[in-house]
Amino acid sequence: MIIVDTHIIIWNALKPEILSGKAEKAISAANDSDGIIFCEISLWEIAMMMNKGRLRIDIEYTEFIKLILESNKYVFRGITPEIAWLSTGLLSDNIKDPADRIIAATSIIEKAALITADNELRKSKKVATIW
Repeated sequence: MIIVDTHIIIWNALKPEILSGKAEKAISAANDSDGIIFCEISLWEIAMMMNKGRLRIDIEYTEFIKLILESNKYVFRGITPEIAWLSTGLLSDNIKDPADRIIAATSIIEKAALITADNELRKSKKVATIW
C-alpha cells in the first residue's frame, strides 16, 4: 500500500503526464495490489482549492471527487489520535503545512511510502517518499 499527497491525486486525475515514472509505477502496482491511501484531509484541501479558484474544473466538487474515487483503488484514512499526535511533532522536520503534516504522519503510522513532488516532504528524514 502507498499513500498519495493531495497534488498527486489531482495530477493523476487531470494531468497524469506530470507524474514521474516512479510515481506512475507505484500507483499502478498499488491499484493491482492492496490500494492507495487517500487521506480524508485531502478532501478538504481539494474543496478549498476549488472554492478559492486555485483548481478550476468544469464539474462540481462532489462529482469530481466521485470520478477520482472511481479512477483508482483508493482507501480512505482519517485522522486517528496517533496520527494527530505524531503530526504535531513533525514541525521539527520542516513540514509546516498542517495538511502535509497529517498526510506525512499517516504515511509513517501506516508504514506506507508517500508519493509526492513536495520538496519539503521529500527532504524529510522521517517519511519514505517516492517521486
